[in-house]
Amino acid sequence: MINPRLTVVGAGPGDPELITLKAIKAIQSADVIMYDALVNKALLEYASKKAELIFVGKRKGCYAYQQNQINELIVVRALRGNHVVRLKGGDPFIFGRGAEELEYAKEYAIEVAVVPGISSSSAVPAYQGIPLTKRNASESFWVITGTTKSHEISSDIALAAQSTATVVVLMGMGKLSEIVSIFTSEGKADTAIAVVQNGTREDEKVGIGKISTIEAIVAEKQLSSPAIIIIGEVVNQRVNLDTMYEKANQASRIKQRAIA
Repeated sequence: MINPRLTVVGAGPGDPELITLKAIKAIQSADVIMYDALVNKALLEYASKKAELIFVGKRKGCYAYQQNQINELIVVRALRGNHVVRLKGGDPFIFGRGAEELEYAKEYAIEVAVVPGISSSSAVPAYQGIPLTKRNASESFWVITGTTKSHEISSDIALAAQSTATVVVLMGMGKLSEIVSIFTSEGKADTAIAVVQNGTREDEKVGIGKISTIEAIVAEKQLSSPAIIIIGEVVNQRVNLDTMYEKANQASRIKQRAIA
């Protein structure tokens, strides 16, 4: 009988190509895959045809399973001699509750492992050409959950608003008005801010403005969850990637014509 195993795997921020080789190998070897709502389903194509696929995520506040049920499901499936892969969006150790699931499984003598993933907190800004740190603009960055377990806004946001650091807020769209109020009270109404919905995916949408204007921009562009909020001077340092790519392509075409 195969030893029961659990591998908690980071699926990356949404683009199915932003996943590690180690993660793909784990998916391919899985007997059971339990995946979240933010996981790109294209990644499930790496799974064996015999693998059991179980959706355990939530959509618009509706849970397929509560966390204690997910923990129990992992144990039940693993103790049947299966390799269970818990596939999570982004990185499983950044607001992903991956550590909780590993700890629970270990209590039942289940072999555990983790495969880190590319976090949306860094990948989504990068796809928009926004550097989280840049000389003369930002020396550090905060990554904060917008909504705590008690459904309140994180108190760390008020602390971050007092700093000069870039602030990245995950799961914060429901608290956007409160975030705006906090930064405004710190005299930062003119601070640059970006909201990126479905970051790195084909249906990505973005709104860029100031703290004082972002709520109107979000309403105009109909931006909603899942989205990431980026606040700080680095938003003004945004690199126009489309322009860069077009210039590179033009230079390549000119060179090819010259050779011909």
